[in-house]
Amino acid sequence: MSYNINFSDRQKAAAEAKKAMMAKFKPKPAVQDPNFVGREAEKQAELERVRAERAEARAAAKIAAAEAEAARRAARAELEANDLEAQRAARRERKAMAKADQRSARDARYAAFRMNKGSSAQTEA
Repeated sequence: MSYNINFSDRQKAAAEAKKAMMAKFKPKPAVQDPNFVGREAEKQAELERVRAERAEARAAAKIAAAEAEAARRAARAELEANDLEAQRAARRERKAMAKADQRSARDARYAAFRMNKGSSAQTEA
């Protein structure tokens, strides 16, 4: 190594170092992958497969929701029918009780009438 370096040598060395630094930042020539087209086709096929799976899942979820809604409606209709039947049974029972009360009241009036008629017939005779 020579210690006898003059100014022009230092300038050359600095310029070369600067060129080397700048060479790092230059874009490298792009090498195209030979399987680029095949990879793109694979990506498209994968994308279509994923889309089809998602559409199938959405359709299945929609069908399940519709079935759940139909089951809920059927259960509600059955509950309403049972409630209506219970109301009708209660009304029949109330009517039967009212009819029995009316019948017993009529029988009591008839018995009272017979007792009064029978006692008035004995007093007139």
